[in-house]
Amino acid sequence: MIRYTCDRCRRDIDPSTDLRYTVTIEIEAAGDADVTDIVDEVDHLEELQDLIQSADEICASVFDDDLYQRKQFDLCKCCFQQYIRNPLARDLNASVGYSKN
Repeated sequence: MIRYTCDRCRRDIDPSTDLRYTVTIEIEAAGDADVTDIVDEVDHLEELQDLIQSADEICASVFDDDLYQRKQFDLCKCCFQQYIRNPLARDLNASVGYSKN
């Protein structure tokens, strides 16, 4: 039998009685690169689409961690509900404002 544990609270998740939520996070570096050279021709768009579709099959070691990361977590129902309410773990009570100089 496969044993699941919540990656947040470390509680055991029984697959026969408990819901297990799998959260996948993909992190990609963004920049101001000029992409017009890439998309000049339709053939390049098709090649680009093929590369995107096969990205999951490429070994993660090919990518620098500064450019791309993919993380997957198992969460229990309680932790998932907390995550979905505040996925960035922001202090929701803090007032939004500008710093004074």
